[in-house]
Amino acid sequence: MVSIIGIVVVLGAILAGFLMEKGPVAVLMQPSEFIIIGGAALGTLVAGNQLHVLKKIASSLVGVISGSKFSKQRYLDSLRMMFHLFNKARKEGMVGIEGDIEEPDKSALFSKYPLFLKDHHAQCFVCDTMRMAITGGATPFDVDRMMELDLDVHHAGATEPSNALSTMADALPGIGIVAAVLGIVIAMSALGGPPEEIGKKVAAALVGTFLGILMCYGVVGPIASSMSKLVDDESAYYHVLRVVMLSFIKGMSPILAIEMARRAIPEHVRPTFQEVEKACRRKDEPVAVAAAA
Repeated sequence: MVSIIGIVVVLGAILAGFLMEKGPVAVLMQPSEFIIIGGAALGTLVAGNQLHVLKKIASSLVGVISGSKFSKQRYLDSLRMMFHLFNKARKEGMVGIEGDIEEPDKSALFSKYPLFLKDHHAQCFVCDTMRMAITGGATPFDVDRMMELDLDVHHAGATEPSNALSTMADALPGIGIVAAVLGIVIAMSALGGPPEEIGKKVAAALVGTFLGILMCYGVVGPIASSMSKLVDDESAYYHVLRVVMLSFIKGMSPILAIEMARRAIPEHVRPTFQEVEKACRRKDEPVAVAAAA
């Protein structure tokens, strides 16, 4: 939502400045320029990306509007969940959590954390990693290597929407010039006519350049940047899960593994030691996380 507010501020400031200079707003209303620039930009986006990337762009736009879902409460709930999972493994042995890992949707432990179950990649990342730990055939180094490969592949896929929009943003100024050139061609064809008519056609042509540059630096570019930052937030969350699982697999106690993971949380959403300890020591009761998205 913050990104959308910023774009509104950009457009509002430009329009306000134009009006302060007594600029006629009607001159900016050039439907043909919108069609040329918008259609060509959309065409380049479709032509340069596969269908699964276009679907990701649509879902990522929803994420830009809703904002980051990785709040301090999300981290607290995740650390608490891993603490109880590790405690169960310490008390009952690694075989004791096999049922939770194999069928997380039916797990009494995971069912208390609906946001975790809704996050398909996080669920698979945790369950697949702990499954390797249960089998006992992989060293901590091997498990860490598998987690690294998983995160690298996921990150590459998650950055596709922002990269696609960045490419589209880079093309917009050129598309604006194309629209302007077409407008100049039309204006030149009207030479010999009334001067005011030629002036209107030249103004319409220049609007094309204006729109291309504005859409690049004022709308599409910032949205692509916001998408990239959301991917960074997601990567930071998965890195925390990686740290906590690797720490436990290496033999650390549950509370020490949780503390290691807490130190890996970005500072702006990192809970204090006391907050984490309080959350972990709380009785194992359903956690209200619906508002933590």
